[in-house]
Amino acid sequence: MSAVINALLSFLQILLGIIGHSQALIADGFHTLSDLISDGIVLIAAKYSTLDADVNHPYGHARFETLATIAVGSLLLIVAVGILINSGRRLLDPTLLWQPTRISLAVVILTILVKEALCQYTQHIAKRLRSKMLEASAWHHRSDAISSVMVLIGISGSMSGIIWLDAVAAMGVSLMIAYIGWSLGWGGAKELVDTGLDENQLNEIKQVITSIAEVRTLHELRTRSMGSQVLVDVHILVNPSISVSEGHQIAETVRAHLIAKIEGIFDVLVHIDPEPDEKVEPNLNLPLRHEITTDLQRCWQSIDAAKAIENITLHYLTGKLTVDIYLSLTIVQDIAEAQTLSQQLVELAKGESRIHAIRVYFS
Repeated sequence: MSAVINALLSFLQILLGIIGHSQALIADGFHTLSDLISDGIVLIAAKYSTLDADVNHPYGHARFETLATIAVGSLLLIVAVGILINSGRRLLDPTLLWQPTRISLAVVILTILVKEALCQYTQHIAKRLRSKMLEASAWHHRSDAISSVMVLIGISGSMSGIIWLDAVAAMGVSLMIAYIGWSLGWGGAKELVDTGLDENQLNEIKQVITSIAEVRTLHELRTRSMGSQVLVDVHILVNPSISVSEGHQIAETVRAHLIAKIEGIFDVLVHIDPEPDEKVEPNLNLPLRHEITTDLQRCWQSIDAAKAIENITLHYLTGKLTVDIYLSLTIVQDIAEAQTLSQQLVELAKGESRIHAIRVYFS
């Protein structure tokens, strides 16, 4: 719809601008023609930005929308410079100035009405689809309508005897176009370099996360935008003694809450921390489960009861390793025997220097 309207309107503005002797209306016509080009860019980007994620684009194709926004902004800047140079040349040489007629006045009034209607319609669709690309296009239409108001002032002034006002209006149009073009292009460029959300949006995300009782605190909150989508990475601190599955459940709850409560968030990556990263550096020299269980089995090979171990839990906290051993109470006669067995297990494992402590539990 936008492409068809702009095609007809640009033809009408340029043709009747020449017939009606208005430099500003002709400039506005070429501005509208740039809309036609930007509409083509929007259509192409809309086709590709909505494609599903694939091997080469695991996060989807939303950045095509960002590129389209930058392209529209760049196009506006080019058009602005062209209009400014042409109008300045005519203003410096009064012999090049034109005297607009009533037909130019009628066309610019029609242009204002059509462009504002197109802006309102595009904004409605942009909000419904949450599309920054269409929002940029809507602002483009709004800039057209405002620039046409300046053209109306310039034509009216020239018809009243201030002949240079038409050229000045054309220059004013170029400056407004340049401002909108810069705003769109700069916004898209910030998105391409993964600029995060503003402070108010970050605070909103923090409030949602900390509202979950099992989350003690959060840190390393990072955000970035991809078109209309927002991606979030965050570390949350939880009870260090909970199971892996409970930690995963908490992480999934955080993810679901953010997506449900904050518009635009598309995906969330939650990292679970058992202790604050900024206070304790991870000790990568500590052994993993397969290594530590092999060493303990070698230490306890002289104890038959060690074969009855039901579970071993490893705690990597404060840069140290604590091992919890779980045995069935049925393998001992009384508490005294249980205590003796616990002491034997601990004593035999003292040679393993990488273990900070061993705790034995009977159930």
